[in-house]
Amino acid sequence: MEKREVQASVKDERLVQKRRDQMIKGAVALFKQKGFHRTTTREIAKAAGFSIGTLYEYIRTKEDVLYLVCDSIYDHVSERLQEDLAVEKGTLDSLKHGIADFFQVMDEMQAEVLVMYQEVKSLSKDALPYVLKKEMEMVAMFEELLTRCVENGELTLSEKQIELIAHNIFVQGQMWGFRRWALRRLFTLEEYIEMQTEILLSGVQGRVSGAVAVPEKG
Repeated sequence: MEKREVQASVKDERLVQKRRDQMIKGAVALFKQKGFHRTTTREIAKAAGFSIGTLYEYIRTKEDVLYLVCDSIYDHVSERLQEDLAVEKGTLDSLKHGIADFFQVMDEMQAEVLVMYQEVKSLSKDALPYVLKKEMEMVAMFEELLTRCVENGELTLSEKQIELIAHNIFVQGQMWGFRRWALRRLFTLEEYIEMQTEILLSGVQGRVSGAVAVPEKG
């Protein structure tokens, strides 16, 4: 699925990115406070520091702003994880770096992540599948990191186990964003990353081979 293009009348790509970053910052604060539907484009323009006329030089609809918020999160995650995939070659260190980078992005973009999950239902039918696909692409990056570790003899995992562990890592990162208000009373971000990574690796390295029987009810 190709990237959903948000139309802009301005041709200077650097200026477009700068203005859209300003929009995202202003919109996230408003969406978090008022919700997507109660926020107006005029309010977004004011929060971003320019006029409503200028706003419409860079977007066409309010939904475009929400889409840009969602897309920016995954662009940041993708950029960090692609660096790990490019530099490291199937080591546990590469996996640790990938987990740490992802959790750090979830911390840096906590407000954006919260807004995205609260308001993603407001995206149109053509935009929503793209955003959901981007999420699966992030999970797939962890699958690739894990697969490289298996191929390099660092881990012994089945394909299904790789898929589940990749989703677990993703959810643990999101949990820091959703539950940071409570978790920060117990851990620093660095402690959270270290403990979650330790639990993950002790589980996959010390696991019992073969299927685990599920107890019958009753």
